Amino acid sequence: MAQTQSEIRYLTPLSVEVKKKKYCRFKRSGIRYIDYKDPEFLKKFLNEQGKILPRRITGTSLKFQRRVARAVKRARHLALLPYVTDLMK
Repeated sequence: MAQTQSEIRYLTPLSVEVKKKKYCRFKRSGIRYIDYKDPEFLKKFLNEQGKILPRRITGTSLKFQRRVARAVKRARHLALLPYVTDLMK
């Protein structure tokens, strides 16, 4: 009953998670101005409830995350985007 390390077998193969490198889409595509009058573009940065997604999820840089937040808030003020919703997407 002596097993060595080479005899150990697993039911499923060990998975090695390869995380994709996050990048700022604004820096990559050279976008300088985030238009608050374009709600379809701004919806990419909102979740189902209408909350702004954090940087750690979107990969946006700090500078552009602030600009996105400002644009979303302006669009909400003009009723282009809802403040709260049940299912947005």
